[in-house]
Amino acid sequence: MRGWVKATIGLVVLSGLLVGADRIAVGVAEDQAADQLVKTGYLSQRPQVSIEGFPFLTQALSMELDDVRLSADGLTVGTGKQQVELHGFTARLSGVAVSDSLTSATVAAGTAEGLVTYADLAKMMPPASELVPGSGKAIPGGTRLSLSYGGPGKIKAALGPVPVGEGSLHNSGNTITADGFRLSGVAALLNGGDKAIDPVSFTLSGLPAGLTLTTAEPGPDGLRLSFRGDRFKLNG
Repeated sequence: MRGWVKATIGLVVLSGLLVGADRIAVGVAEDQAADQLVKTGYLSQRPQVSIEGFPFLTQALSMELDDVRLSADGLTVGTGKQQVELHGFTARLSGVAVSDSLTSATVAAGTAEGLVTYADLAKMMPPASELVPGSGKAIPGGTRLSLSYGGPGKIKAALGPVPVGEGSLHNSGNTITADGFRLSGVAALLNGGDKAIDPVSFTLSGLPAGLTLTTAEPGPDGLRLSFRGDRFKLNG
């Protein structure tokens, strides 16, 4: 009986040591992965990395990670002319096959999401003087519309205290289009009557490598963006 107890205690201690070693190893790997993701240009700032699954050492020996989670705040995206922040960015990478040199990896599938505030969204759109028909010199150059949530799929626009109208927002790949706006009320009186505002499109650049915009959905706190990518490579 005593020998059995000793053996059991020994196995428990050994298991604890192995688990501890596994957790230490995964912590080191997560730090190195975070540094590598910035070095490769996948992300514009150092993220938090979580390598899921247990044991990690088995995954490391096979050079393939089943499930990698990323999170970061304040990544930069934009149109090439205007850079804005992507808040609350989270990503999940599945089937991450690491190269023998440990300097690159191939991702079987990746999904991600983040948010752009309405204030930043307005920065990516043309100035109000270009959007409001016949405004002439009534709107100083560089003045931008303020945007806000207008309900599912809708955004509201205003020029200071004057509502400009409500329109819809949708995307095709990385290109986002706002359309359906019409001047009404005070805005229409100031600009010669009820007029349609031409659709506005802009293409996002600077997205995490391998990910494409799948949906752009207005929400109460901003424009919620979802991304996806399949079989893409992270190069070192």
